[in-house]
Amino acid sequence: MNDRIRVSEVRLVGPNGEQVGIVPVQDALRLAQESDLDLVEVAPTARPPVAKLMDYGKYKYESAVKARESRKNQSNTIIKEIKLRPKIDPHDYETKKGHVVRFLKGGDKVKVTIMFRGREQSRPELGRRLLARLAEDVQELGAVESAPKQDGRNMVMVIGPHKRRSEHKAEARAAAGNVKPRREAREQEQAGQGS
Repeated sequence: MNDRIRVSEVRLVGPNGEQVGIVPVQDALRLAQESDLDLVEVAPTARPPVAKLMDYGKYKYESAVKARESRKNQSNTIIKEIKLRPKIDPHDYETKKGHVVRFLKGGDKVKVTIMFRGREQSRPELGRRLLARLAEDVQELGAVESAPKQDGRNMVMVIGPHKRRSEHKAEARAAAGNVKPRREAREQEQAGQGS
């Protein structure tokens, strides 16, 4: 930028994107000072390097705003984990399945881990059967992203939601918006009865 440019000549681009041509660095710096702008090297590897006349502070601010916007629109994926045993009780299975359903409705991925102990390790088909049953039970909310695979004493499967997290949040806001008017109507009705 400005005096730190160490080459003899640059391909100059004007403040509105117009091509000025190849000029000595001193001339480019003089043009930048006359127009109250900075001379910024935008493509240092080109021959000759490309430099642009711009307001550097404004450029940095705009690029920071763009970066912030892209981070805001970016959804960070959260992976929740549920642990099961091959000989799980039917009621416990229903409880764990309820957790998986809640996580998928919230837009989160679910990592289902089956832990084998002792002789259970010689019967991995029990774990596969249990994971297949769970995947079938929640198939309307999510799909298997990573098939069941043995990982030491554990068997792991990942289920991802059909809808993205942002869609779930939008649905929750819409549902919350529908509840509020009813509550206000009830309060008005009660106020009318009190008078």
